[in-house]
Amino acid sequence: MRKPTLYQSLKAKRRTQSMVIGLTWYTEETWAQVKATATDPECFEDSFAKWKAMAVAARREFQRSGVLALECQIVPAEFAAWCAENNQENNSTSRGEFVSVKLSAAHESKA
Repeated sequence: MRKPTLYQSLKAKRRTQSMVIGLTWYTEETWAQVKATATDPECFEDSFAKWKAMAVAARREFQRSGVLALECQIVPAEFAAWCAENNQENNSTSRGEFVSVKLSAAHESKA
């Protein structure tokens, strides 16, 4: 009996386990606070309304492709403390890493 190819294994695994990602999520107030202290404010949309429309559309696309997209609220004070603790700047990379760490911690606490 032949061993399944990597593609076949991944395809089988995908059927039994959905991929989960964290989406950086804000309220209008937290969006403004995080943008104001960001080293890359140009990475933010022009307004909260434009950001929200983009984020909702992105979440819908992820879910349509079978990916479980979980909203992860960024609390500015908590994020700032995490950045200081981890010697990080407030930029898109650190915001993504922060969400990933929070999602992993939440997932581990449920396991």
